[in-house]
Amino acid sequence: MKNGCLIAFLLCTSLLCSQSYTVTGDVIDEQSKPVAFANILLLKVQDSTVISGTISNEAGAFEFNEIESSRYIIKISFISYEDSFYNMELTSDMKVPSIILKESIEALSEVEITYKKPTIKREVDRLVFNVEKTALSEGNMLEVLRSTPQVLVLDNAITVKGSTPTVYINDRRVHISASEIVELLEGTSASNIKSVEVITNPPARYDAESGVVLSIIMSKNLVTGYNGSIFSNFTQGVYPKTNVGMTNYFKGERINIFANYSYNSSHIDRMDQEEINYPGAQWKSQRDRDTKSETHNFSLNFDWDLSENDVISVSTNTQFLPYFKFVTQSRTDISPRVDDAIAKFNSENLSLDSKHNLGFDFDYVHVFKKDNARLSLNSHYTTYDYNREQHVETDYFLGNDSFFEANHFDSHSNQDTEILTTQIDYALPISESASFEIGAKVSNISSSSSIIHNDIIGNAEVLNLENTDTFKYDETVYAGYISYDTSGDKWSLSTGLRVEQTLIDAISITLNQTNDQNYLEWFPTANLGFQASDKVNLYTNYKRSIGRPSYSSLNPFKFYLNDNSFSTGNPALKPIFTDQFKLGVSINNMFTIESYYKKYDNNIFEIPIQDNVTNTLAYTTLNINFTEEIGLDLEAYFDVSNRWTTYIGASFYNYSDNATLLGSTFKRDKWSNYTLWSNDFSLLKDKSLSANFTLVYVHNTVQGLRVVGSRTETNLSFRKTMFKGKGSLSLAISDLFDTQDIYTATKFFNQNSSVNTDLDTRYIKLGFRYNFGNTRLSTNERASSVDERDRLGNKH
Repeated sequence: MKNGCLIAFLLCTSLLCSQSYTVTGDVIDEQSKPVAFANILLLKVQDSTVISGTISNEAGAFEFNEIESSRYIIKISFISYEDSFYNMELTSDMKVPSIILKESIEALSEVEITYKKPTIKREVDRLVFNVEKTALSEGNMLEVLRSTPQVLVLDNAITVKGSTPTVYINDRRVHISASEIVELLEGTSASNIKSVEVITNPPARYDAESGVVLSIIMSKNLVTGYNGSIFSNFTQGVYPKTNVGMTNYFKGERINIFANYSYNSSHIDRMDQEEINYPGAQWKSQRDRDTKSETHNFSLNFDWDLSENDVISVSTNTQFLPYFKFVTQSRTDISPRVDDAIAKFNSENLSLDSKHNLGFDFDYVHVFKKDNARLSLNSHYTTYDYNREQHVETDYFLGNDSFFEANHFDSHSNQDTEILTTQIDYALPISESASFEIGAKVSNISSSSSIIHNDIIGNAEVLNLENTDTFKYDETVYAGYISYDTSGDKWSLSTGLRVEQTLIDAISITLNQTNDQNYLEWFPTANLGFQASDKVNLYTNYKRSIGRPSYSSLNPFKFYLNDNSFSTGNPALKPIFTDQFKLGVSINNMFTIESYYKKYDNNIFEIPIQDNVTNTLAYTTLNINFTEEIGLDLEAYFDVSNRWTTYIGASFYNYSDNATLLGSTFKRDKWSNYTLWSNDFSLLKDKSLSANFTLVYVHNTVQGLRVVGSRTETNLSFRKTMFKGKGSLSLAISDLFDTQDIYTATKFFNQNSSVNTDLDTRYIKLGFRYNFGNTRLSTNERASSVDERDRLGNKH
C-alpha cells in the first residue's frame, strides 16, 4: 500500500513537472496597428537557446504550444522596426501583453548599409563564396553565380574554367540541360542563399561524371510561416523574349512545402556563314536559324519531419515544351559557276517539336542519436518524351539562274526514355576532425527512338528505307564508394575511391549497328592541404572521372540543315576518361596560383566531316584518341574600395588534340588565354543601387582539331531595391560591343571548311521581382536530379 502510494505520488509529481503550457500574444506598432509576419523567437533565459519560433498572423497574433515551465525571453523582430524583448516566467497558460514594435530611427535604406560583403574561403578541394545577408542576396540565383569567382555565364550556359559544372541545390542535383538550368536559376530568388561552393575536385560520393560541382547552399531558419515571390523579365534581342513566374514556400512545425512555376516565351535568331572547299569547287552558304518556343516549368518539394531524427521528402521537377518551332532558311552558292551545272540552291527546314520531362524523387534521412551518424536513401524516376516533325524543301538552280529541280522530304522522329535510380549513403563522424562515408547506387536507363523518313515525289510520300531507323539503348550502372576525411592543425586530407560497373546494350535496327559494352572502372580522388602560415595555404589534388555521351549523341538519326548538310549521332561512341592533377597556393584568401595537367582519353567532339565525292558535310559526333591540357591559373579577389569589389582570373594553357580520322592520325595544339574580370559596385548613399560589369576574353584555341577564333564578352547590369526591400528592378545589357561571334575552321588532310556564327547575344533585359509574406524565411527549394538525366537532350 505504501509502495503504491509512493509510486502514485512520484508519477503525479513527474506529470506536474513535465506539464506543458501555451503562450499567446500579439504584436502591434506605435499606432496600435497589428504587425503581420513578424519573426518571433522563444529563448531560454539561461543561455538564449532557441526553443521555438513562429510568425505573427495578419491580425498580429502569435502562439507557442507545448512549452515547459521555465523562464523565457520572447524576441520580436521585423524589417524596418527595432527588435523588442519580453521577459516572462511560465507556470501556466499565459497571454502576454501586446508587444509594441518601434520604427527604426534609421530608414530601411540606411539599414542596408550594414549588409556584409561577400567573402571567399578556399578549402583543399573547393572555393566557398559566402553571400548570406549581402547585397547579392537581393537578386536571383543567376546573378549570384555571375559574381562568383571562377564561374562564367556565357551564351546561356554556365562554365567553370572552361568545364561545364554539375549544379546542386541543397545537395540535390539539378537534372535539366545547361540552358534550362540558366532559366531556372534566373527565375529563383537568391534571398535564401547562404553560400555557393565551387568544388573543383568533388569527393567520391559524387557520381564519377561530376568533374566540377557548383553547390548552392540554402540558409536555415527555425521560424514558421509563409513567403513567396513573383517575377517577370522582358528581353529585347533580335526578337523579344518574356519570362514570368511565381515561387511559394511554407514552413510549419514539421512540414516544409515549396512550389515554383515559370513560363518562358522565347524567340531567338542565329546567323551562320559557312564555307566548304571541295576539290575544284567552293560552296558558300548563309543560314538564318529562327527559333520560337514556349516552356512551362513546375517544381514541388514536400518535406516532413517525422521526428528529430527522421525526415522524408517527396519532390518533382517537370518541364513541358508544347511548342517549339525551328526554321532554318539557307542559300548556297557554288563557284566557279557553270551554265549547265547546279550553281546554287535555296533550302527551308521547318521543325515542330514537343517535349515533356517529368522527374520524381523520394528521400529518407535518419540521424542516429548515439554517434550522430547519418543514413540517407534516394529513389528517382524520370519519364522523358520528345517528338519532332521535320519538313525540308530545296530548290536547285543552274549557272544561268534557270530552275533545275526541287527536292522535298518529311521525317517524324521521337525519343522515349525512362530513368530509374536508387542510392544509399552512410556517413559516420569518427571524431571532431575525422569522418568516414560509404555508399552505393544503381541506375538503369532505357531509351527507344524511331525515325520515319518520306521523300515527297509529286504529291505522294514515298518511304525512304535508307534514312528510316529504330534505335534502342539500355544502360545499367552499379556503383559503390568509400571516403575518409581527416584534418590536423596544419594538414588536411580527404581521399576516396569510387567503382562503377557499366553494362550497355545499344542497337540501330535498320542500320544493323550495335554497341555492346561491359566495363569496370575505378575512380580515385585525393586532396592534400597544408596551412603553411595564417595567410598561406598549399594544396594538391588528383581525380579520375568519366564523361558518358549524351543519348542524342549516340542516336544515329540525321537532322538536316539542307540536302547536303546534316548532323548525326554515333552509336559506337565510347566514354571519356579524364585524369587531372593540380598544385596550388592560396594567399590570404585573395590570391591564388594553380598549375594543372589534364588528359582526356576518348575525348568526344562534334566534327564536320566532308565527303568530297558526294559533296556532303556531316556534323558527326566522334571519339578522338586523346586530348592533353596543361596550364597555369592566376586569380585575385579583393575590395578595391568600400563600394567596389573585383575578381580577376586568367588562365594560360596549351590544348593538344590527337585523333585518328579518315585512316590517318592528326595532331593539333595551341597555346591560349582565358581572362575574366568581374566588378561589383554599391551605388547611392543608401547602397540600394548595385551594378556589375563583366569582361571576358577568350583567345583562339583548338577544340576537336578545329580552330576556334577569339571572342570577347561584355555585360553590364544594374539592380535597384525598392518597397522597403521587398521589390527589386533590374536592367542588364549584354554583348555591349557585339564581339561574341564565334568563328571555327576545320582544315586538315582533305578537310577544308569554316563557319562564322552570329549568336543572338546582344540584348537588353528588364526585370522585376516582388517578395511577399515573411521574407526572412528560408526555403527547402532544390532541384532533384541524377547524372543520367543530364544526358537527355536534342540537337538543333
